[in-house]
Amino acid sequence: MYAWRVGLLVLVCALVWGIASAHTHHLHNAQKEREADGARSPRDHGHYVDGEHNTDFDHEAILGSAKDAEEYDQLPVSESKRRLEILLLKMDRNNDKLIERTELHSWILRSFRMLSEEESSERMDEVDEDEDGYVTWSEYISETYGITEPDDQQLLEKEDQAEEQRLLSEDRQLFNAADKNIDGRLDDKEFLAFTHPEEHPDMLPVVLQQALDEKDTNSDGVIDFQEYIGDKGKEQDREWLLTEKDKFDQEHDKDGDGILDRNEILAWVVPTNEDIAEDEVDHLFGAADDDGDDLLSFLEVLDHHDVFVGSEATDYGDHLHNLDRFEDEL
Repeated sequence: MYAWRVGLLVLVCALVWGIASAHTHHLHNAQKEREADGARSPRDHGHYVDGEHNTDFDHEAILGSAKDAEEYDQLPVSESKRRLEILLLKMDRNNDKLIERTELHSWILRSFRMLSEEESSERMDEVDEDEDGYVTWSEYISETYGITEPDDQQLLEKEDQAEEQRLLSEDRQLFNAADKNIDGRLDDKEFLAFTHPEEHPDMLPVVLQQALDEKDTNSDGVIDFQEYIGDKGKEQDREWLLTEKDKFDQEHDKDGDGILDRNEILAWVVPTNEDIAEDEVDHLFGAADDDGDDLLSFLEVLDHHDVFVGSEATDYGDHLHNLDRFEDEL
């Protein structure tokens, strides 16, 4: 009986800790996160995980900050709604007390830019070892790859380290491209371009060339289907090949000429926040437009505050569900 109570106490403590940390946000280097086909992971890659909806994405899309989203998870409902209404006043550009699709779309794009800045700032704090407000190449490879001595880099030259070699080479190219004043170090704005090159037009030529270096095996400046699937295609079954061929033809090969030109390659490897924001607008309108007039009144948004920003009650309710499930299993 004592052992059972100890076990229950441990579980309850774990659940209480979970309440305080239920909102999780995983920082990442944008240039390293890739989809299975080699494209950079889009901003919404964590919106649905194994078919399960992740509300953290919605909250961050409105608040523009993972830290603020965590704070909202601890707020009483009344305070969460009060702060949300202040945001709605800013979101409502024409002051008609209604949120139009275009207003929400613009707001979400703003949030995405703020999230990138927040991610980059946090990453910079990790990498800037001497805390001088700049990141040097040696600081970056020390923190990212564990390379602190010249001899360390030779460890990456072994045959079984091909992927690490490629990532190191790509990082160096992006670092040099972001270093606009060529002083060998990145300030906060340059570091933002380095960590999120897909969001900076002047970095896109480097991203394109890296895609060509990786995929364009015959060096003709375009990518055909065989290059698109790469060596991995040799190991796959017919169903996988047909699925990828359909994706290649229908999603990427816009002009239907059987190859991906430079613009089509960029459209494939660099996700557009415009489309992601549009999808999020559709999602939020579907959740909150109760009267179906294709407008969101302040009242509709506040009635569905848990969809937009969350609160302590929302988080706690999820936890009670977990406790009920635990009791059922007992």
